[in-house]
Amino acid sequence: MEKKNIKDYDLEELKQEIENLGEKKFRAEQIFKWLYQEKVKSFDEMTNISLDLREKLKENYTICNFNILKKQESKDGTIKYLFDVLDGNAIETVLMSYHHGYSICVSSQIGCKMGCKFCASTGIEFSRNLSSGEIVEQILAVEQDTGIRISNVVFMGIGEPLDNYDNVINAIHIINNQKGLNIGARHISISTSGLIPKIYKLAEENIPCTLSISLHATTNEKRSEMMPVNNTYPIEELIKACKEYLEQTNRRISFEYALAKDNNDNIEDAKRLVKLLKGMLCHVNLIPINKIENGKFKKSSNENIIRFRDYLNEHGIVATIRRELGSDIDAACGQLRRKNSHLKMKS
Repeated sequence: MEKKNIKDYDLEELKQEIENLGEKKFRAEQIFKWLYQEKVKSFDEMTNISLDLREKLKENYTICNFNILKKQESKDGTIKYLFDVLDGNAIETVLMSYHHGYSICVSSQIGCKMGCKFCASTGIEFSRNLSSGEIVEQILAVEQDTGIRISNVVFMGIGEPLDNYDNVINAIHIINNQKGLNIGARHISISTSGLIPKIYKLAEENIPCTLSISLHATTNEKRSEMMPVNNTYPIEELIKACKEYLEQTNRRISFEYALAKDNNDNIEDAKRLVKLLKGMLCHVNLIPINKIENGKFKKSSNENIIRFRDYLNEHGIVATIRRELGSDIDAACGQLRRKNSHLKMKS
């Protein structure tokens, strides 16, 4: 029988697993603490549970411990990890330092199906979803390597988080649990290219995390050129879903807008963006588009970026320019896993 990754279970699920082994449910809380607070790498380190239970755990489960294939540090302190996910595939994870603490950008899939033209992950053939435990392990592995405490998690790495909905939500329950990693839901952001049915579903979850919408254009023609998902879920339907999400959750939405030279960075685009978002509880995160190998789009000029931001702010839409981190090691927004896409381990 194939062993299961014990990190794939949230606390309630783990209680059931432990009960199925003939043990008391409270043992699950002890195991949870060892995994996420003590960050042990083996069952033998769980010294306050019996040898008999430890043997049962070893017989039935594994503890997913990623190997670091490559680690790069930017001049701004950003660290990019290439992790071996133990099945012959590799993913990237990025650690960023801010004045308010450390943020981690985690991947949710191996490869991506969305095909966004400004994103390097487009060049990676989709392989599979990451499990809940593999998502959480990215945080644990970085904390174990650096000795730091991560305070913010953003689902903006490789893959479309809402395309791996169940595993992402389950990972959030583990990350958020006070007996787990104990990172507040308000410090967790989920980014999506606009999978409308999953936005409605997320609204029902009642998780007070931040929803980030990758918008990037103000017309269907431009957005479809940049993001093929728009052919299925056009802007009008996406904005409608966002308004219903706001009505149900009363949680501010962040709209991501990557500025590309001579494409979506002029004042006419800014005017249309104001019209689209007027009256919504939202924030616009302007992203100077990052260069990727063989990419069609080029970074907008600083003057255009500032002009675009100022126009939005002057017309009632709160907008800021994202601080660019890790671009010298291809760790900035949209740059993940182009150069290292060949680095697959042999099974």
